[in-house]
Amino acid sequence: MSDQREPVLHLPAMTFEEMLEKVRYEGAYPTRERAEEAVHLVLAGLGRQLTGDERVELAARLPLEAASTLTEQIPAIEPLTGWAFVKDLASRTGATPATIRWDTGAVLAAVTTLAGPDLITRILDQLPTGYALLFGRAELTQAA
Repeated sequence: MSDQREPVLHLPAMTFEEMLEKVRYEGAYPTRERAEEAVHLVLAGLGRQLTGDERVELAARLPLEAASTLTEQIPAIEPLTGWAFVKDLASRTGATPATIRWDTGAVLAAVTTLAGPDLITRILDQLPTGYALLFGRAELTQAA
């Protein structure tokens, strides 16, 4: 008997096209192309922030095109806070932080649906402060 366990494989709950339609609806984007731009931008940014098992599990739950965007990124040495994440994406695109915050919320709503609450909780535990709101959750802190 081996002590090694086989990794649990998760098949995406939706196709990339379905994911784009969800993002398009959530973000009220006029075109599928605009939704796709947002998906690639936000998942590339998230790929620079996530490491370890959470990164692997999230990629396994995303459609292949989205998973590729996430995993093609090299994780940053210093993780960004949620607000710094938004500002970084804005500086990379020339968009306003408000626009990027909108894009992030629309994309991460779809990611949350695909990942499920347990994985999102583990992802939020790994990331610095400020990401819970981007994922549509309250940012809870412990009293000092």
